[in-house]
Amino acid sequence: MLESSLQFNRTLKYGPSGRAIAQEFDSSLLDNFFEHLTMERNANVQYFSMSLWFKERELRGFSSFFLNESNEEMSHVQKFADYLIARGYKVNLKDLPSPVQEWDSIQDLINFAFKMESDLTTSLEQLYSISERASDIRSSVFLDPIVEAQINSEDTFAYLSGKVKFSENQPSAILIIDKELNEK
Repeated sequence: MLESSLQFNRTLKYGPSGRAIAQEFDSSLLDNFFEHLTMERNANVQYFSMSLWFKERELRGFSSFFLNESNEEMSHVQKFADYLIARGYKVNLKDLPSPVQEWDSIQDLINFAFKMESDLTTSLEQLYSISERASDIRSSVFLDPIVEAQINSEDTFAYLSGKVKFSENQPSAILIIDKELNEK
């Protein structure tokens, strides 16, 4: 019995972090996971910058909304990091660019945020596609609820962009939107 137990332990695979792993990552999938993790970290910092931009202009509802988005992106970062660690891999954190801190208008800022969400969705779709090609069901299952939440985020920003566009940057309309965001 002891002999078969020792034999079993010798055939166990270990990942780069030293944890036992059941399935290795496809190298392309792993690289894309690291890239997506960087995108989520960048979104976290960028949304924090946007929150500050609105706070400096006394638009506390917008500021709060973007601070919540920043926190949400950090929770995504944590989910991805936890997943990589659970799979036996080390988390590879890459440098982030400085966030954009100035915009010409609220509409430009909202459009920038929508584009960022759209890029995150595209990245998730690529991850999903690569995980399916690599027959990595674990990753596909992990990504399912994240893809759904990402589609909802895109919808939220499209809606907010439409409201701001309709307001035509009129201060009274912007203040109404700000109040609505503050109440959420």
